[in-house]
Amino acid sequence: DVQLQAYGGGLVQAGGSLRLSCTFFGFTYDDYAIGWFRQAPGKEREGVACIDTGDGSTHYADSVKGRFTVANDAVENTVYLQMKSLKPEDTAIYYCAGDRRCSSPYFGYWGQGTQVTVSS
Repeated sequence: DVQLQAYGGGLVQAGGSLRLSCTFFGFTYDDYAIGWFRQAPGKEREGVACIDTGDGSTHYADSVKGRFTVANDAVENTVYLQMKSLKPEDTAIYYCAGDRRCSSPYFGYWGQGTQVTVSS
């Protein structure tokens, strides 16, 4: 069974940095995608970043391009989301999820979220 766990959230001032980690196991196929999503209070969940582990391609929402970086550590079975120049509007619960491709319309496996709060 596929399991994912996101951690590393916290409270940070605007302009600061934070790194989230997503550890996972249980994929039965060689290539898979790990995506980062977030949901702020009163807002719909949105995709933030994703990495296709097969070819290493990365994808970002326009709102985080140039500030967030997603990277895969295949040895540790961990995907990181490095967040820089954080803004109050980045405040949300961040989730990691897994599926076959970043282009998958629905991600089938989800971990519990981690809270990120950016103070102004």
